Amino acid sequence: MNWHALRLSLQVTAVATLLMLVVGLPLALLLARRRFRGVTLVETLINLPLVLPPTVVGYYLLLVLGRNGPLVQWFGWQLLFTWGAAAIASAVVGLPLLVTAARAAIAEVNPNLERAAATLGLSEWAILRRVTLPLARRGILAGLLLAATRALGEFGATLMVAGNIPGRTQTLPLAIYDAVQNRAYDQANRMVLLMTALAFLSLWTVRRFEHPRPREERESRV
Repeated sequence: MNWHALRLSLQVTAVATLLMLVVGLPLALLLARRRFRGVTLVETLINLPLVLPPTVVGYYLLLVLGRNGPLVQWFGWQLLFTWGAAAIASAVVGLPLLVTAARAAIAEVNPNLERAAATLGLSEWAILRRVTLPLARRGILAGLLLAATRALGEFGATLMVAGNIPGRTQTLPLAIYDAVQNRAYDQANRMVLLMTALAFLSLWTVRRFEHPRPREERESRV
């Protein structure tokens, strides 16, 4: 088992999940609660990484993160071929899953409850924090977990912007690829089984969030 690759994958996934939450939740709120010109364009751009080949997503990220990209030109951030670039790539490919699930969950919140809270004098921020997000939390958590799992398994875009440097940028999916290339099948089998177990556990948990137990359903109706 390549323990360094596993630790790096978990580190990359944790940072990517935080990035997705910071960017994706406001986007989901915007799309669920506001109608504006260009909403279809915004939705299309958000979901584009789901259908583009990972190499194409990686190439666009190369343009953004490269020496002539805005992050270097404006801020001086050199992220190419670092684990930070892998975290950004993972966040980009996982973001659509979070936004889609969180938007659906927020849209299902009864607007009458929010209006009732407003009549009690709560501010928009207080309504969001005390009414909207708690009622939509199951869908948001499910989307976040699904997006994190997608980030954990990211391969193509990560390879483009972070490379496959053992001990520095080699995540678990990249380590599996190397093990197969080197015919180290025993090591590859162990890593594949671990990735499969993590993915299975994640999807099982997502389904639990999507299908609450009968007691929870009764409490939500009350």
